[in-house]
Amino acid sequence: MYGVDINLAIIFATSLVALIVLGVFVLIGMKIAKSGKSKKARVSADEEIRLIQEIYQGLTKMEQRVEALETILFDRERERKRHEA
Repeated sequence: MYGVDINLAIIFATSLVALIVLGVFVLIGMKIAKSGKSKKARVSADEEIRLIQEIYQGLTKMEQRVEALETILFDRERERKRHEA
């Protein structure tokens, strides 16, 4: 009678340990997969932020150039009107 109970306990304990180990591996795999996606998402977000900053800086420089050109054109127009008068 003792032999059957011990064998059953060993089988049960082995199955329980195997399920726990399998669960741990699944959790580790999920964590690795999730952290991999979040790293990719983070890298993608960082790249998008960098591109947006570059676009903003480029537009700021373009705005300054347009203002300088407007100033030049307005000055030329004023000079032309002054010489005509």
